Amino acid sequence: MNKKRIILITGRSGAGKTSTMGILEDMGYHCIDQFPVKLLNSFASVISQESDPRYDYIALATNLTDFGEFHRVFSGMDHDVRVLILDCNADELLRRYKSTRRTHPMLISNKATTLEDAIYLEGEMLKDLKDTAFLTIDTTFLKANELKTKINQYFALTTQPSFSISFISFGYKNGVPMDADLLFDVRFLPNPYWVEELRPFSGNDACVYDFVMESEQTQTLLEKLTDFLDYAFKEYVAEGKNHFTVGIGCTGGQHRSVSITNWLYEHYKPVYHVFKEHRDLRG
Repeated sequence: MNKKRIILITGRSGAGKTSTMGILEDMGYHCIDQFPVKLLNSFASVISQESDPRYDYIALATNLTDFGEFHRVFSGMDHDVRVLILDCNADELLRRYKSTRRTHPMLISNKATTLEDAIYLEGEMLKDLKDTAFLTIDTTFLKANELKTKINQYFALTTQPSFSISFISFGYKNGVPMDADLLFDVRFLPNPYWVEELRPFSGNDACVYDFVMESEQTQTLLEKLTDFLDYAFKEYVAEGKNHFTVGIGCTGGQHRSVSITNWLYEHYKPVYHVFKEHRDLRG
C-alpha cells in the first residue's frame, strides 16, 4: 500500500479554512472541502488503494460538527494523518463576519440564534478536539503571508512527522495566544521599558537582550524553566505528540518576552526542530 499524507482541517468558522486549503492546493495537495460524511468509508478505501501520485497528499476540510467522523475514519489508517485546527478569538471573528456579511453556518442550521452565540458554541465544541491536533494555529493576528509561512513550515511535501516546538512571545495587553499549550508569565523580570534609552528597542536588540539576561531573576527563571521543559518535552515525545507551543508573555510583547523567547529558541535549537514567533513585536 502506498502510504499517503492526509491532513484533516477543522476549526471555527471564519478562522481561515478556505485560505488554508488554497495554500495547501498551491503546495501540491489534493484538496476537498466538506466531503459528504456518508461517503467517507468508501473514499478512505479508494485512496488507500490508489497508486496515482497525485493523491499521495490529501487535505480534507470539514466543520466541527462532522470532524469526529472524519477523525474516526482516518485516524485508524496506516497513513500519515495530521489534524490541523484553526482558531481565532471571538472579537476578531465578529469583525470578520461583519466585514464580509456572510452568514455563520450555525445560524444557517438553526443551532444558534445570534452570531455571538454561534461563535461561542463553536468555541465550546473546539475544546474537546484540541488534543487530537498535530498543530493548532491561532489566526487572530496572522496576516495572509504569515499563515502561508506557517503552513509551509509544518506541511511541506518533504516534511516527516517529528517533534517540533514553537516559542511565541506576546504581550498580555493584546491577549494570550490561543494555540499555546503552555504559557509562562515573565512580567516579574526587570522591565527595560522603564529605562529611557532602552525603551525604543526590543528583545531582538543586544542592549535590551543583555539587560534582561544580566538580571539574577532571569538566570534563576531560565534554570528552573529549562529544567521543567527538558522533562516535559521528553515526556511529550514518549507520548507521541508531534508539536508543542510555548507562549512567553510580558506586558507589551516587546522586551522581556522577546528576549526570553530568543534565548529558549537558541537553547533548544540543537536538540529539537524549533520555531519562534514574536507576535506583538512592532515593525
